Amino acid sequence: QVQLVESGGGLVQAGASLRLSCVVSGGTFTMGWFRQAPGKEREFVATIIRNGGSTYYTDSVKGRFTISRVNVKNTVYLQMDSLKPEDTAVYYCAASGNYGMGRLVENYAYWGQGTQVTVSS
Repeated sequence: QVQLVESGGGLVQAGASLRLSCVVSGGTFTMGWFRQAPGKEREFVATIIRNGGSTYYTDSVKGRFTISRVNVKNTVYLQMDSLKPEDTAVYYCAASGNYGMGRLVENYAYWGQGTQVTVSS
């Protein structure tokens, strides 16, 4: 059984940093982070392949966010620096059985419960 548990969200001021963690059980997967703001659709943030060798980011977070993984700990991270109010959302960790990187919600079969990130101006 695949389970994903996120942690690390919170309330911070603009310019601050947060690190989200996602502990994955049940296998090794291509992993992604998505976010959903109130009244908006869930959107792709970042993805990383199984061995961590390749990553991809949405344009709005390039240079500010870093996705990484430590497979021996079954954990995927999203380091978020220089946070902006527009980064405010519920952040979701997701796992895909595909071997390539995925940017679409439908690429991912398994999802965590989400963690709230709020950035004040």
